[in-house]
Amino acid sequence: MHQFSLFSSLRLVAASALVMLSPLAFSQNAPIPPMIKMIVPFTPGASNDVFARALSEQLSGKLGVTVIVENKPGAGGIIGSAEVARAKPDGATLLFSSNSFVTRAAVEEKLPFDPRKSFAPVAMVAQGAMLLVVGNDTPFKTVKELIAASKDGQINYGSAGIGSIGQMSAELFNSMAGVNMTHIPYKGITGVLADMIGGRVQTMITAPASVGGAVKGNQIRPIAVTSLAPSPFFPGLPTVAQDLPGYVVDVSWGVYAPANTPAELVEKLNQAIRDVSATPRMVALFAQEASEPSNMTAKAFAAHLDQELDKWQALARARGIRNTD
Repeated sequence: MHQFSLFSSLRLVAASALVMLSPLAFSQNAPIPPMIKMIVPFTPGASNDVFARALSEQLSGKLGVTVIVENKPGAGGIIGSAEVARAKPDGATLLFSSNSFVTRAAVEEKLPFDPRKSFAPVAMVAQGAMLLVVGNDTPFKTVKELIAASKDGQINYGSAGIGSIGQMSAELFNSMAGVNMTHIPYKGITGVLADMIGGRVQTMITAPASVGGAVKGNQIRPIAVTSLAPSPFFPGLPTVAQDLPGYVVDVSWGVYAPANTPAELVEKLNQAIRDVSATPRMVALFAQEASEPSNMTAKAFAAHLDQELDKWQALARARGIRNTD
């Protein structure tokens, strides 16, 4: 009887050990790491960097840990994203990127990671409308007028490069309107803006902050927002969808962890990000980019990204958009 009891106890201990070693057990006890490195795959100064630094500061206080930002630019965001994909899935290395992460992935011939399988989506931080703008020397006042001119004549649009959210938004416009505006890729929005003011480019779709000064200075003219509903930041400006039903594009920013990061840790980070993103300081910062904080769960964010990848990959195939560099 004594031997049976001892054997049973040993089996119980062994079974308990197996449970403790299971992924679920690890996820139930996944701590927030004492140091978190948030990688921004772009150069300092733009919205990705500005938002990430403000978020990291707020998260440091919220979580009681150190959160730092490290810029790893290159290849349209691919270099920094690949570093996060290779990182240990313990929450110590995160990616902060706009949804150019998704559009760029949709057009790449070769990627050092799988955009669906290499990351655990953590949280959408903020989201907002983009602007459809035209040059002052063009006669276009409405989306209908731009569509008509795109069918009858040569219209050039600029973007920050192949696979950028600006190019993909304009190509979606081309596809849905049945027109063929000509893409002129640049290395950044600054070049597009200069050529639009100079009359060499007629239109572009871009994040409001990148052209805010030119709009306020009446150097270019906004004719619509790309969101489903009118933007509170541009009262009176119609949506593209009013003249092109079904057209919707938002610019957004999100946080990603390496794949296989414990689910409980992802949930903890998601809730913390949602909490700090709703603070007055962050709301005011997002407003500078004509955007508002998101309140998506990690699960909802993952589903959203799947839909976005499907959308942009299908468009890239249909329009023959590939980046082979």
